[in-house]
Amino acid sequence: MNRVAIQTDEEPLPRWAAPAEAFILKVLDYLGIDKWDLSVLFCGNGCIKKLNARFRQKDEATDVLSFPLGSWVEEKGETWYLPGDIVISLEALAENAASFSVSQDEELRRLLIHGILHLKGLDHATNADIEPMLRLQETLMSDLSGARILP
Repeated sequence: MNRVAIQTDEEPLPRWAAPAEAFILKVLDYLGIDKWDLSVLFCGNGCIKKLNARFRQKDEATDVLSFPLGSWVEEKGETWYLPGDIVISLEALAENAASFSVSQDEELRRLLIHGILHLKGLDHATNADIEPMLRLQETLMSDLSGARILP
């Protein structure tokens, strides 16, 4: 069993927060991950730009950031893994979807998978299709293609 906490930086939780949580849980199950307590923050370009500048020294907005934590906690007799946090800019998501000619739902699913794979310890040097992490990302996109988040 895994747990997911979804938050926004200033807005109320979107109507699609529950389907997003369900999708994240499907991805974790697909990857054989158990006992993760994952945090996801949805924000705008201003928020993610500040985080990107502070933690990656890149003074620009980006679509997704992963902040690995990697610690274990004991709670009520159960041990949970805190992999870290995923931050997604909804503005950048919309820009990406338009730029790549995909739906915002598809782009949201891709960014969530991308963030999870980074927290799992995977990385990529480029955005080339041959990168193993990006190939796994697209395999997940294909294998979980029936899942939807946005209405």
